[in-house]
Amino acid sequence: MNRKRVPGLLAAVCMTAAFSACVQTGDGTANAGVPPATTSGKTGSQSDDNLAIAVRRALDKAPGFNVAGVFVRARDGAVILSGTVHSAEQIRQAEQIARTVPGVLVVVNKLTLWHGGNG
Repeated sequence: MNRKRVPGLLAAVCMTAAFSACVQTGDGTANAGVPPATTSGKTGSQSDDNLAIAVRRALDKAPGFNVAGVFVRARDGAVILSGTVHSAEQIRQAEQIARTVPGVLVVVNKLTLWHGGNG
């Protein structure tokens, strides 16, 4: 390959990668089970943020539940729980609690067990 073409080719590859990253949304998972958008007085982003906060507060109020490693995302009534907890029971408990929060239509539970350590 001609050495003069390498910088141009490299730039093209970088641009393609950058555009591809801009096109992707969310965490790359399919939106199966996610309800369609609804219209309300609040913007989708604001109501999604409020729902995620409400779920996190409900988890925080549960006796013995540590929310330190739990992340909550919401979109149009669909809540995604991710991160780590210390027991399988807490994985089940988190999903049950999230389902009780008003406005939650579906819960996707991606919580895993925390194993500790550095690796």
